[in-house]
Amino acid sequence: MSDIDTESVSANSSKPEAIAERIRAAILEHRLAPGAKLTEAQLCEVFAVKRGPIRQALAQLATDRLVDLEPNRGAFVASPSLQEVHEVFEMRRIIELAVVEKICNGHGMRRLKSIGGMIGRERKAFETRDFSSWIRLSGEFHTELAQLTGNTVLCDCLNGLVARSTLISALYESLGRSPCSFEDHEAILAALDAGDAKEAAALMSRHLQSVELKMLERPARGAADLHEVFGALSGGISGMSGMSGISGASSGASSGAMSGAPRGAAKASREESPKALSKRKSAPS
Repeated sequence: MSDIDTESVSANSSKPEAIAERIRAAILEHRLAPGAKLTEAQLCEVFAVKRGPIRQALAQLATDRLVDLEPNRGAFVASPSLQEVHEVFEMRRIIELAVVEKICNGHGMRRLKSIGGMIGRERKAFETRDFSSWIRLSGEFHTELAQLTGNTVLCDCLNGLVARSTLISALYESLGRSPCSFEDHEAILAALDAGDAKEAAALMSRHLQSVELKMLERPARGAADLHEVFGALSGGISGMSGMSGISGASSGASSGAMSGAPRGAAKASREESPKALSKRKSAPS
């Protein structure tokens, strides 16, 4: 890479939008747990920027309800309540059943093959224990189906709901588990491919209900080292070249992931070492 290219990548990676994408990816891949404190000073060190871009990035994430900004306390990864779990999945059922109906009525039927390829990658991520990719792809199944409808307003609504669902799963699910089943996704896709709107709607409804019921009341615990979450600064710029914000921070997440500490957790839990944390990671069930 030339000096000019390096400077361009460096400039782009320091923009608030790029920073927000990397923080969003860490949240959605369960490398930052609900309640984790996002310290401005540490984020400035990680991304090699001043406070301005960091504050703009956090404000963007707060608009998406992925981050809570608290006066005199700072920024925290959002911690959804059980009531919000029910509300989010109620809205998802309304929207995603509409998605199924529109697809079966001819919107995007020809492009279903690409969804099948995504489910294949989701299965492979599970089999290779690539937890971060598995979690990301399980959400993208739903958002990519919505894309087939061509309705941008519907897609924007569902993108936000799926992001919040992933955050909720980080709060209520064990690390290394995804409440979303790729086997369910395969069954839904088969019904859509057959044009069976009734069966596809029934499968989607049961799938979303199952996902909601798997959200166990088991808040995540542990300390968050933002340097480790986002990687060493020396490799951060080169790692940004030629990749999206979501995929850019996923490498090695299953082995090096750190869960953030929820507000209200005991000080001893917040100071737990990475070595102790690694012993508590669970395999997918």
